[in-house]
Amino acid sequence: MELGSTVGAVRSKRVLLGDQVRPAVIVIKDGTIHQILADSDFSGGEVLDVGDSVVMPGIVDCHVHVNEPGRASWEGFWTATRAAAAGGVTTIVDMPLNSIPPTTTVGNFHEKLQAATGKCFVDMAFWGGVIPDNQLELRPMIQAGVAGFKCFLIHSGVEEFPHVTDRDLHAAMAQLQGTGSVLLFHAERDVEQTTQENADPCQYSTFLQSRPDVMEMEAIRTVAELCLQYQVRCHIVHLSSAKPLELIQEARQAGAPLTVETTHHYLSLCAENIPAGATQFKCCPPIRGSVNQEQLWSALKAGQIDMVVSDHSPCTPDLKKLDKGDFTEAWGGISSLQFGLPLFWSSASKRGFQLPDVVRLLCQRTAQLSSLHNQKGHLAPGYDADLVVWDPEREFEIKEASINHKNKLTPYLGVTLRGVVCATIVRGQLVYREGSFCPQPLGKHLFVPPRKSEAQL
Repeated sequence: MELGSTVGAVRSKRVLLGDQVRPAVIVIKDGTIHQILADSDFSGGEVLDVGDSVVMPGIVDCHVHVNEPGRASWEGFWTATRAAAAGGVTTIVDMPLNSIPPTTTVGNFHEKLQAATGKCFVDMAFWGGVIPDNQLELRPMIQAGVAGFKCFLIHSGVEEFPHVTDRDLHAAMAQLQGTGSVLLFHAERDVEQTTQENADPCQYSTFLQSRPDVMEMEAIRTVAELCLQYQVRCHIVHLSSAKPLELIQEARQAGAPLTVETTHHYLSLCAENIPAGATQFKCCPPIRGSVNQEQLWSALKAGQIDMVVSDHSPCTPDLKKLDKGDFTEAWGGISSLQFGLPLFWSSASKRGFQLPDVVRLLCQRTAQLSSLHNQKGHLAPGYDADLVVWDPEREFEIKEASINHKNKLTPYLGVTLRGVVCATIVRGQLVYREGSFCPQPLGKHLFVPPRKSEAQL
């Protein structure tokens, strides 16, 4: 079967249906799943037989910085979506910052869409942004189809996406009430702290001490209060510290519509193993210690953390200041879009997680957050025929030559992982197979329809 061709049916001995793994044939029609049959009930037609490779819903990565337009040298739609396809990710939701202009007005959103047109190998949805004084842009952006909004409670790292004050947050929350939309928070707040004089900026511990857990605690306290007050859906992005989990649980029990994600790097990497000067490990909030990491895994298992995402945040190698190895000066961000599935599975499978957990945490919950759950994240009739075919037992080493991100710098270089993506199907079209891509990008833009209550806005 040629790359780019339409797949009529997929057969496997291991299809993940609900909580069961069983032999099945997935019949595809007009880009959606038409029916799921037992092998004996399938008659005729061309079928892609993948043997005993696992077939599950394509991954929905709802936290990706593509950076185009404006910073396409960091990452662009062409390279990011190829990396996604190679990692079994069939939908990405693009963050509103690091591109120029940021997605903070309807006009800027249209510029973003124009930049993405004809360059996407997987499907794309888009977050809008909340910055000071743009509250009157929020409802028009909802009407235009953004999946929701993101804001920062601390400096974002780029001047064109300033962080918000409490006043800005109240203004934004008032606009979002009744819309069904969601506000995502980079939940760190500046707190008074004593800095160590003459601490070595090349030691990871110096950077880690500059972003203590209390910064996340204080930010999440604010988010929980706002969420309860306004009853607007709120979401904590990239939780790195396990300490605020109790706060989050209390807010939920009090009725706050609050969700939380963590990332592959907080679950796979720990502070104790980061060498001096290895600035490719820098991100914000920071990678913390191994005790904290095990607490994140426990929270994930207990259902206290809702989903796992990449927070793919690349830059050009020079911005990582590898020549100096200075953690305080280096750009914070980790590239992992292509490797999320094997990164997660390599660690999760050792901790008793099963394949249905992978679908729940990497496909269904992420689709739900971005209001794509009526078409993405499930193997069921009527859903988009987005499938990843992969081998959870096979191991591979991450080598530079196989990385499809525009910039190859990643802390995972040379790491051996379990779980090889064999093929990726987007809306019934074979976009990736065994290291090769379809000749033309076949992804499309996804617009989240405004909810009924928004019709009167």
